[in-house]
Amino acid sequence: MTDTPVARVGVGRVTIRDVARAAGVSVATVSKVINGRDGIADATSARVLGVVAELGYESSLVATSMRRRRTNVIGVLVAEFEPFALQLLRGASSALQGTDYDILAYAGSVSAGEHTGWERRSLSRLGGTLIDGAIIVTPTVALPESSVPTVAVDPHTGPTGPATVDTDNLGGARAATEHLISLGHRRIGHIRGRGDLESARLREQGYREALAAAGIPFDPRLVTVGAYRTAESTPAATALLDLAEPPTAVFAANDLSAIEAIRVATARGLRIPQDLSVVGFDDIPEAVASSPGLTTIRQSLPEMGAAAVRLLLDMLGGSQPEHIRMPAELVLRGSTARPKE
Repeated sequence: MTDTPVARVGVGRVTIRDVARAAGVSVATVSKVINGRDGIADATSARVLGVVAELGYESSLVATSMRRRRTNVIGVLVAEFEPFALQLLRGASSALQGTDYDILAYAGSVSAGEHTGWERRSLSRLGGTLIDGAIIVTPTVALPESSVPTVAVDPHTGPTGPATVDTDNLGGARAATEHLISLGHRRIGHIRGRGDLESARLREQGYREALAAAGIPFDPRLVTVGAYRTAESTPAATALLDLAEPPTAVFAANDLSAIEAIRVATARGLRIPQDLSVVGFDDIPEAVASSPGLTTIRQSLPEMGAAAVRLLLDMLGGSQPEHIRMPAELVLRGSTARPKE
């Protein structure tokens, strides 16, 4: 390779012909170098790659994928970029370090209008041309047949598909409620999640099972719907605290709802945990930053994302799909205590 400066091309998008002309080789040679094919001398490859870098040539991902039949890109498809999805995305990105794969994060329901079915639209747009496989976070329906392997993380309908990663929602909810019972609470409220999610159903079931095992009658007035969102959790927490006999503790189906319950209670002059104990579910970063720190059930969201990546890479390598269930762990912080005498 010589030190002769590369001749600049005209203003505009650099083409493969520009690279070939500047490097003094054929278009076919440039194509072989870019696509990693054999039969090109090392010195020639170095020369071409140097010109590519200097001119800023970018090959088309779609065109390259059609030639290679792969893109080396994993898609992480989410309904929206909220805390749950972002933590999963962080774990997926970390797991791909050191591999030949890049990651494409895609929010599928931002402009869709109708939330249900966003994953079908997303897969039809990306599958087969832009991504080699997809990790779909909290899909709303059973995943359709796709041109690429897919892994569902925490699907709405539960582990019904061929490849899924989820958390022990039932056991985690039971542990959260048992913790409150062990402290001496008997009147325990529950802010449940979205009615269309299997995770919400399992978390309420775990709450009920823990009450039944302790001989505490279930009171439907102590269950309100927060739908996993802050806006819906405000009236849900308010309804619980407005009861003639309000709960001394609340188990919320996710951390966002639990943090909002703390805010509503504090605004009323209640002290956490002296007047009201609160437990959440997820252990998002906001749980640590809450005042007081939120006692919660940790589902390791980054590790779930990483597990989904490992499963998908195995499937791309020819392995059979499987279901992975991650453990749920009680994390004690400052939001729970014994009830007042």
